[in-house]
Amino acid sequence: MRSAVSAAVLLALLTFNGGARAQNTDLLLVLAADVSRSIDEGEFELQRKGYAAALSDPRVLAAIRGGSNGTIAVCFVEWSGAGEQMVVADWTVIRDDEDAGGLTATILAAPRSFIGRTSISGAIDFAMERFAAATARSSRRIIDISGDGTNNSGRPVTEARDQALAEGVTINGLAIINDKPNPGYAFHTQPPGGLPEWYRQNVIGGPGAFLRVVEDFRSFADAMTNKLVSEIAALAPGERKTILR
Repeated sequence: MRSAVSAAVLLALLTFNGGARAQNTDLLLVLAADVSRSIDEGEFELQRKGYAAALSDPRVLAAIRGGSNGTIAVCFVEWSGAGEQMVVADWTVIRDDEDAGGLTATILAAPRSFIGRTSISGAIDFAMERFAAATARSSRRIIDISGDGTNNSGRPVTEARDQALAEGVTINGLAIINDKPNPGYAFHTQPPGGLPEWYRQNVIGGPGAFLRVVEDFRSFADAMTNKLVSEIAALAPGERKTILR
């Protein structure tokens, strides 16, 4: 009798834990923020505050509520050169303003992670590792890369991009136009054809991939808000409770 009871308890625990591991959400989103040396401290502050404002924006929260599960899971990382990637705020399931507030408080309180070169390929590879570590599950996985320059460290960015796309991940971009670059970084931040076109050719890809352009760091918050709404709302037909317009 005791063995039967113990077995039943064990089965219940396994079922519960399995359910927790298999929690479904509408989107797994890695927000990957460039903190390389071409971004000065003032620009860094505007970027950090922009992410925080966007994640707690009522339009973003409305988009989240409109999903079939009414949640998304977000991991916020900062990156610079090859081997320089850090989780600032690990996977957080957001369903309401309280969840969003906790995430943004963590982001705003953390010190700057790096100030090195620019390895977008390293950021993509690191984001793929974070997907593997997520406990929530979703049919949609997006890496959201923001940056103000080209890949100048680590393996070729197209290799990392193509590997991620082959695993069903979408990579979206937020190209930041650095209108006052250090003269030594001009070719890096303003490549031939412009940074937006470079991002289109080398960074973004996958189902529904898109690029947003930020004309300067002061407009970062608005651009990120619009980008998040687009990412969250872009669910397959029939997957939304409401239509967001």
